Amino acid sequence: MTKYRFSLMAALSGLSLLAAAPVLAQSPAVDAALASGAVGEQADGYLGFARPPSPALKAEVDAINIKRRQGYTQVAQAKNVPIEAFAVSVGCNTLAKLRPGRAYNVGGAWAVKGSGPITLPSQCGG
Repeated sequence: MTKYRFSLMAALSGLSLLAAAPVLAQSPAVDAALASGAVGEQADGYLGFARPPSPALKAEVDAINIKRRQGYTQVAQAKNVPIEAFAVSVGCNTLAKLRPGRAYNVGGAWAVKGSGPITLPSQCGG
């Protein structure tokens, strides 16, 4: 990991939860999809689909991801850091704290979190 990336990750770690907070309240359909593993968190800071979604679920998840992007953009611009780097810092934090039984995507492969920690991708410092 480069010194810049490490410094950026350290500086953003405390802010990442603040940016994600507005989208923690989700619809019952998205909550059910998260619980069933049809939808999961990704290392890039956005929700993704572990299984093909219905059009309605896709629209709801897309709306959440748009709100996440807006939050990431606001904080990243205020801190003068790249939006994608900030989004990844949120994704890394989210994956590190993911509850067992939830789906996640690291490096293009979907998995379900067990009782142990997730092996985080290199952009997370793992």
